Amino acid sequence: MIVRIAEGTLKTRFGTYQQFLYYDGQKETIALVMGDVANKQDVLCRVHSQCIHGHVFNSIECDCREQMEMSQSLIEEAGRGVIIFMDQEGKNNGHMALLLSSQLKDEGVAQSEAYVRLGYQADGRSYVRAAEILRELDVRSITLLTNNPDKTSQLRDDGLIITGTQSLEQERKHL
Repeated sequence: MIVRIAEGTLKTRFGTYQQFLYYDGQKETIALVMGDVANKQDVLCRVHSQCIHGHVFNSIECDCREQMEMSQSLIEEAGRGVIIFMDQEGKNNGHMALLLSSQLKDEGVAQSEAYVRLGYQADGRSYVRAAEILRELDVRSITLLTNNPDKTSQLRDDGLIITGTQSLEQERKHL
């Protein structure tokens, strides 16, 4: 169960968001909300996992930063939307798993397979907190900004109404 513990305004290159901080007893999750999303349908939504390499160190080995920027741009254009930023580094295996998997990745092994070879889950992410936050924000239905069918499936299983998805891969071609 999540609890909203703080809120404020965040000015970005892509407009101004209301920032809501949630806590579930173990981890914090941030929801960035642009515009009025309460009781709205087809709200653009990005559920995004933390990536220190991409977001802080500007790594060229992943597209996390680019996906965040594309999502913010689309939400700005639409005038409303939600970004849920989750503490799930390394597909929720942690930064150590990410570091340990780098040699296997350099050998051409896919990230998920590298995690499995090292004894971690291929993808341990959960989107339960995201679903709880969207319900707490009173969002009726979303258009999910994702390239990940598992994320869509998990959110639907958690009771969210997803009226569509928009691939960020397609958006990259338009930039």
